[in-house]
Amino acid sequence: MTYVVVKYVHLAAVALSFSLFFLRGLWMMLDSPQLGKRWVRVVPHANDTVLLAAGIWLAFALHVVPGESAWLTAKLVGLIVYIGLGMLALRFLCSRGQRIAAWLAALGVFGYIVAVAVSHDPLPWTALLAGAPL
Repeated sequence: MTYVVVKYVHLAAVALSFSLFFLRGLWMMLDSPQLGKRWVRVVPHANDTVLLAAGIWLAFALHVVPGESAWLTAKLVGLIVYIGLGMLALRFLCSRGQRIAAWLAALGVFGYIVAVAVSHDPLPWTALLAGAPL
């Protein structure tokens, strides 16, 4: 597969991952029975597998390695934090307020990951503060 195809697969998986997580968070807040549907438990994990596989392929294609590339390391650390907050929001926390707070924090971390990916900078807001476009 060419780089461009894999990049678009990765971007589509990012968009679907965000959409599904956002929707699941809304359903969580509304106590919707939709959260219990089988596809809601399976499709996000299948999509995230595609997302991760495409990301690994892109890292190899770009010759970037976590630990050597600060922005990729920041993305991976952000991903771990995002997954942890998502699990707290959708599975483990009991209080509705705590679940919503974890969900909102996860959405913020998702935004950070996207900003790092676009800017290739582990501190993407520094470019914004300096007035430079991403």
